[in-house]
Amino acid sequence: MDTGASDFVARLKRLDCCAVSDALDKLRLTGVAVGLSQLAGTQRIAGRVLTVKLGVGALPAGPLRHLGTTAIQAAQPGDIIVVEQRSGVYSGCWGGILSLGAKLRGVGGVIADGLVRDIDEARQHEFPIFARDVTPVTARGRVVELSNNQPVKIADIEVKAGDYAIADGSGVVFISAENVEAVLAAAEGIAAVEAAMTKALVGGQAITEVMGANYEHLLRK
Repeated sequence: MDTGASDFVARLKRLDCCAVSDALDKLRLTGVAVGLSQLAGTQRIAGRVLTVKLGVGALPAGPLRHLGTTAIQAAQPGDIIVVEQRSGVYSGCWGGILSLGAKLRGVGGVIADGLVRDIDEARQHEFPIFARDVTPVTARGRVVELSNNQPVKIADIEVKAGDYAIADGSGVVFISAENVEAVLAAAEGIAAVEAAMTKALVGGQAITEVMGANYEHLLRK
């Protein structure tokens, strides 16, 4: 990972999803993936994205690999694997052995627009997974891997390899690589204001004063 990307990831890790979502609002950008929640792991994840697209089709030519394994092998420590499985076929798109392999590789976590299985194994490994829901149904014989590191759609958000993601108990947010510097700067400003508000509340200031007009207008451009 280049120095600039490493710096962006370090800054992103100091934030939370709500501050980043507010920054997107302030800049009139999209990036919140609605309907995904944390199903395994308790920690926040933040990092650069690798993408995997699953769907219906023929198995690719060449050596047969299970879906997700190419992304795991290509991942750098801290990378987040993002999986699209919007085919309409009811099956898992990520499983327990994949979670262990990703954990051992140093992958930061998985974000899946689809169903995942073996969730108890992911929890045992303390491997963060954010997804739409769970299922015991295998992907084998139902869906195949269509592409790696090509654009995918997660909820209504187009996500590309090299973009950035942050996910925690509040949800999942993506930041395009071209906007990451502006979004981080805005989010850091919002976080600083909220930290000052917290200090004022603890210091005895009335909440009606702390959360007044300045807070209501915080996201104005």
